[in-house]
Amino acid sequence: MTDKEKSPWVILEQEVKYDNSWITVVEYDVLNPKGGKGIYGKVHFKNLAIGIVALDSENNIYLVGQFRFPLDQYSWEIPEGGGPLGIDPLESARRELLEETGLKAEKWEKLLEMHLSNSVSDEFGIIYLATQLSQHQAMPEDTEDLMIRKLSFANAYEMLCRGEITDSLTVAALLRMKLMLTE
Repeated sequence: MTDKEKSPWVILEQEVKYDNSWITVVEYDVLNPKGGKGIYGKVHFKNLAIGIVALDSENNIYLVGQFRFPLDQYSWEIPEGGGPLGIDPLESARRELLEETGLKAEKWEKLLEMHLSNSVSDEFGIIYLATQLSQHQAMPEDTEDLMIRKLSFANAYEMLCRGEITDSLTVAALLRMKLMLTE
């Protein structure tokens, strides 16, 4: 690790400001990289963010629509959810895909790993491609009031380009898939 890659921040004190089953918010009293005093807040996520591009043999994908409380708006997304840190992320992906869409996949491939908002959180996401799909019974959680939409990948990509899809996992997944499908 070079000196540039080492943390230039000095933590003087830290205090947990909020904690629940999903996140912890910590406020740090710090010396910033130039030596000035300040504060920094960090949201620690207690789960991995898991996203799944479910792609059928005709290049259709499945989007999940739901109202997102933090945004106060409706959102179209790939199937996604939280995966406990101690569990194999692929196991969480299989569970989320079945839970939200009723789909099972015979073939799985890791597409991306990413940090979702690294200026304020440590949330880490993994996106999978799921193929060779079969339909089963969906089992959404009580917090989910979902609408499922099967559409061509081209139509989903057009939604992204028109700004109708803004979820970070979905944006990254669709851009990665666009590259894969045009290679």
